Amino acid sequence: MSKGKMLTREAILAADDLKTIEVPVPAWGGVVLVRGLSGSERDRYEESMIRWRAGKGKTVAAVPALANARAKLVSLSVIDQDGERLFTDRDVVDLGQKSAAALERIFDVAQKLSGLAPADLSELMQSFESGPSGDSGLS
Repeated sequence: MSKGKMLTREAILAADDLKTIEVPVPAWGGVVLVRGLSGSERDRYEESMIRWRAGKGKTVAAVPALANARAKLVSLSVIDQDGERLFTDRDVVDLGQKSAAALERIFDVAQKLSGLAPADLSELMQSFESGPSGDSGLS
């Protein structure tokens, strides 16, 4: 039998399970509030790291789309005191122009809070190497 408390659907859906940490960013002269991603946010982030490219015929391949990878994760993870994102998707390019060291500091924390390991993107790319099937509508 189980060694722990059996959770109900309601208990799982009501759980406040997204951790938040204040991260000092000396280059910016203060601290930011960083929250781990939800499952949907993580999926969206990982999806943004892949571009599908059509080759000859119906061959489709996944290629890395790593431009502004750190800024994308930072934009999804930095929140205000009310829990709302501080940055929008439109801010990613501008955010990517900020200090690489400052972005890396926040990126590292966001990765840990979101259960993202450095090897996750490589694994994601390998799982899509063959691309979608010919029936996928992508050609």
